[in-house]
Amino acid sequence: MKLELKKLKGFTPRKGPLLLIIMDGVGLGKKDESNAVYCANTPCLDRLFETELFTTLQAHGTAVGLPSDEDMGNSEVGHNALGAGRVFAQGAKRVNKAIKDGSIFETEQWRRMAAGAKDNGSTFHFIGLLSDGNVHSHIDQLFAMVKRLAEEGVRHVRIHALLDGRDVLEKSALTYIGRTEEVLDRIRSEKGYDYRIASGGGRMVTTMDRYNADWSVVKRGWDAHVLGKARLFSSAREAVETYYKEDPGITDQYLDSFVVADNGKPVGRITDGDYVVFFNFRGDRAIEISRAFEEKDFSEFDREIYPDILYAGMMEYDGDLHIPAHYLVDPPEIDRTVCEYLCSEKVRMFAVSETQKFGHVTYFWNGNKSGYICRDIEEYIEIPSDKIQFDKAPAMKAPEITEKSIELLKSAKFRFGRLNFPNGDMVGHTAVPEAVISAVETVDSCVQRLLDTVKRLDGIAIITADHGNCDEMFTVTGGRRIPKTAHTLNPVPFVIYDPQYAGEYRMAGLSRQGLSNVAGTILNLLGFENVGDYDPSLIKFN
Repeated sequence: MKLELKKLKGFTPRKGPLLLIIMDGVGLGKKDESNAVYCANTPCLDRLFETELFTTLQAHGTAVGLPSDEDMGNSEVGHNALGAGRVFAQGAKRVNKAIKDGSIFETEQWRRMAAGAKDNGSTFHFIGLLSDGNVHSHIDQLFAMVKRLAEEGVRHVRIHALLDGRDVLEKSALTYIGRTEEVLDRIRSEKGYDYRIASGGGRMVTTMDRYNADWSVVKRGWDAHVLGKARLFSSAREAVETYYKEDPGITDQYLDSFVVADNGKPVGRITDGDYVVFFNFRGDRAIEISRAFEEKDFSEFDREIYPDILYAGMMEYDGDLHIPAHYLVDPPEIDRTVCEYLCSEKVRMFAVSETQKFGHVTYFWNGNKSGYICRDIEEYIEIPSDKIQFDKAPAMKAPEITEKSIELLKSAKFRFGRLNFPNGDMVGHTAVPEAVISAVETVDSCVQRLLDTVKRLDGIAIITADHGNCDEMFTVTGGRRIPKTAHTLNPVPFVIYDPQYAGEYRMAGLSRQGLSNVAGTILNLLGFENVGDYDPSLIKFN
């Protein structure tokens, strides 16, 4: 289908480019010391938030396709909404529906795996993030599948538990392990089946790398889940309690890999003839381990053993590269993204970020599609991220992202550009106040440099965020500060910086406005009418 845009009547776009600046994880929270955005020295953002072209957007829950407004937003669904111009039902919502109506258990893939494990006496393995953070996974979805296998007569199940401490409280692993063991104990006592936790580790150490940033993380997961090579413990609980005792300051996401063993022998290695489901529904940290299980010609690390198994993801994590080959729940079909329309109109554009968020301004922005929409029109720039804990280097690659974006803007080749500063999210996840405040200040100074360039080029900038994080560094319970590493439910800022603004338009003041309203606004500022079935633009012309 040929996509077309109509020119706006009565508004001439600016001579210079339109730049979209996404301050990842920068929400608008309470005006107190828990909020790094409030505490930081941010002269640029302070001025922007006082202008008449400022408003706020919902970046969580139903506004981005999640089940309820109690669900935190995240970078993936946020960038989907920003690029799509409409709200699509997202991972958790789709999986919840498939489990609730039972359709997941009627799929050919589930039937094949469950029947195979039962008939062959094989082990059915689950790997994934063991929490109810509902960003990458939800423990209740895992329990529903485990209980279904017991009902279907599958006698051997193993769980490889990746510990969270990031989308939930930073030292909550024992709570989730306890809940899991209760489910497994009940099945063992009622059915006599062999259901156990087999291995695990903190999510930033084991299995869940993304964007090819650090394959050693995936290798540690492979070693634990497949080879049974990691520190041995009699139970997952013993592993976590031991790690806590050895390093009282450590948090769940950084716990070392572990293997559960009986008499020195791992209880749940993944071996030939087994069945494996990676039960995360979010794609970014699921792709690399999926490749390790599926690719015959794999060269990222030495697997040592490549078991002959049937592997499936909870969802398809990459729709273009079809990773994994098998999955349980269909992903949202996001078509006609804003950049597909702009490509059809030959609008030249660029996208820039560092490794940690490069996939967000490309793959997720483009509707879960890899690669370019039109290579002749677009330019994507990835700046390699440092392999370091982000509180140790809170500036991350923001200065380099800024420099590259300024270079692209000055080239006069592009009418539209988008970039992502990861600092507010990635450093925000550490909940180290000094580092998070420094990260926000870095972003503020980089935004100012970009705005100075946009002004010199007679352009416009949009400044917004995909969700909150650094706007709530801790909560207070019983007079005690509890570090908060998870995303927030706070709104995010939306500002138009237009040095030539002369009252041609105003903020629309929509009754409900979220990230999906940004695409139509981009089209308007580039001189096009909004697409008919896109969510309304955030501006109205006078």
